[in-house]
Amino acid sequence: MKAGLHGHLLLSNRLLGLYSRCSGGAAQARKLFDGLPHRDAATWSGIISAYSRSGDHEEALRLFQRMLLVSHSSAANEFVLSSVVRCASSLRALDLGMQAHAHILKRGFGSNAVLGSALLHLYSRCDGLEEAARIFALIDCRDVVSWTAMISALVDAEDWGGAVQMYASMVESATAPTEFTFAKLLTASGFLGRRCGALLHAHLIFWGLDLNLVLKTALVDMYCKCRDMSAALRVFHQTPESDVMLWTALITGYSQVEDYREAISAFREMEAAGVTPNSFTYAGILSACASTPAPELGRQVHGRVVKVGLEHDASVGNALVHLCAKWSPDLEDPVRAFQRIASPNVVSWTALIAALARHGRQRDASAALTEMRAAGVEPNSFTLSTLLKGCGDDSDEAKAQVEALAHARKLQAYMLKTGLARADAAVGNSLVDAYARCGRADEAWAVGSTMMLRRDVFTYTSLAKGMNQMGLHRRALGLIPRMSGEGVRMDGFSLACFLSAAAGSVAVGSGKQLHCYSVKSGLRSWISVSNGLVDMYGKCGSIDEARRVFMAIQEPNVVSWNALISALASNGRFVEALSAFEDMRLAGVPPDGITLLLVLYACSHGGLVDAGIEYFNSMEELHGVPPQRDHYVCLVDMLGRAGRLDAAAQAIETMPFRPDALIYKTLLASCKFHGNLVLGECIARDALEIDPADPAIYVLLAGIYDDAGRPEWGEQTRRMMKERALRKCPGRSWTEVEKLT
Repeated sequence: MKAGLHGHLLLSNRLLGLYSRCSGGAAQARKLFDGLPHRDAATWSGIISAYSRSGDHEEALRLFQRMLLVSHSSAANEFVLSSVVRCASSLRALDLGMQAHAHILKRGFGSNAVLGSALLHLYSRCDGLEEAARIFALIDCRDVVSWTAMISALVDAEDWGGAVQMYASMVESATAPTEFTFAKLLTASGFLGRRCGALLHAHLIFWGLDLNLVLKTALVDMYCKCRDMSAALRVFHQTPESDVMLWTALITGYSQVEDYREAISAFREMEAAGVTPNSFTYAGILSACASTPAPELGRQVHGRVVKVGLEHDASVGNALVHLCAKWSPDLEDPVRAFQRIASPNVVSWTALIAALARHGRQRDASAALTEMRAAGVEPNSFTLSTLLKGCGDDSDEAKAQVEALAHARKLQAYMLKTGLARADAAVGNSLVDAYARCGRADEAWAVGSTMMLRRDVFTYTSLAKGMNQMGLHRRALGLIPRMSGEGVRMDGFSLACFLSAAAGSVAVGSGKQLHCYSVKSGLRSWISVSNGLVDMYGKCGSIDEARRVFMAIQEPNVVSWNALISALASNGRFVEALSAFEDMRLAGVPPDGITLLLVLYACSHGGLVDAGIEYFNSMEELHGVPPQRDHYVCLVDMLGRAGRLDAAAQAIETMPFRPDALIYKTLLASCKFHGNLVLGECIARDALEIDPADPAIYVLLAGIYDDAGRPEWGEQTRRMMKERALRKCPGRSWTEVEKLT
């Protein structure tokens, strides 16, 4: 400037180029640019490059459009266009990228390898894989950058197989891959399986590439995704170099294989090595703390996150919401963690909704969905699946069921509008499951048959499970031919559901067919399938078959023993049922509440009253299982059957629960059997105070009056029942004879 050369265009362009390569040089470059009286293509290229390298992509694109207004397209050389395409790619600004693409074609740069690679990256980031493939085909001289860009586009589009095939074509073209090529390919192999990953690892060695941190991290990540932690550790320790990304890949890998203690141990080793964690590391270790009982470490990491100022980061904040929701009894903790996130994304909102649902706040979860959409964040399949899991979940109250059903229908309307249920099988399956839990079999089937493009094994499992819960066992079995006709193979969970349906409908023929399938498919080894077989044969009266299946189980769990005890007790083999219970104790399997309920049932129906009382009194002290309402009902039934009516009435008065109509009806039935009019009247009065609309109470009381020689009182009771429009519910039973029910 002192020499008066400020207006010298060539010198000024070289200064612009210098500023563009310096850190923070964009401001100086702009000052020089604005003072120039004349500008050419190199001038525009220098200033656009300066802003592109500084990360101010918006200003770089504004300057490009200004350049077009001033000089039309004459200044748009390959260097300018390369910078513009990269800026558009970073911003996912497809419109501006396509505008630059048009100028590339207009200026005859379509076959330029550098520009082609930049365009490939643009279209891959903007979900334009077809256009990326077309551009790649037009490149005359493909270099390693072009090949890597196309492989990257395929990986970003989750076309893992296509990426590996493109690599094979690259090798055939005698183009040597670089570390960046393999870094992308290893991402694909993490989803294609260990064999593909190991093959790429061998190719990496064959090409003589040094195991730098980029490749080392990619290999560790790949082996972790393939659940081969021993291979991941071998690569990790192969060279002494490490950085935060490598440690984070290892920590995340341990979490992926659910070895959370090792993830925590690796985090501590990382700190001991003097490597400072970043936001991804903290997110990974917080997720590990949430998945294993390590609340103290979780609190320590939370404190450090706050100290380093990362609690506002979305990935860290999301992990904190999940951690607080899992281990904090106070709902305010995950809510506060969510509120501290600077820019909540869809994962943040989903974590909040999951926290609300976990605490039973379904209405608040629905309200959060409304707030989420108002904030401009649209829910994804995980968000909707999380909301649907709360619909009808473990709620027997009629009002709650009605609200859950209304909520499921609202979500279904949203899915129909967005097409999510048709496009995403997981969302469709969650909706099927929600309707099934709400007791709406027809609506569940309507979703599965009309809304979903393809039904998978999860769809049929949800349908079968819901129908079993509603007692529609035959209808559940009717799903098997449909499932087979659509080429959907049963897994262990679906097979267990169908065995439950066969047990519920006493369809031994169907049960045997399912047994054959379990052996043929190799699913017989699943503990849930074996347990289902024992239960099915027991309910169908085939005790010997139930025993054979049970004896084939290598390590029977509490459900296995319960199925065997139930099979014996329900078929009148009460002493054998109690013997099986003692065998269970000797095997070291602790009983649960269902086990002891079955034991009490066997004592009640087998006339083993004293033994039953002893089992009942030792439940909490000997087995750590406090008696629940069902156990008291069984105790009252046992005492009532034995004629110990006063002891049964005393048990009702002293139990730590408020009596319900069922326990009163149980004692009332015993009063009728033993002809105790006085106690029967008292019990009937108490039962009617709880449920005056239960016809069984009136029927039992009328029967007591009839047996006591008071038919006029019995008739009066029946008239009361008729005046209240109550009718006796007819009993039903079924069995299968020659494949007919």
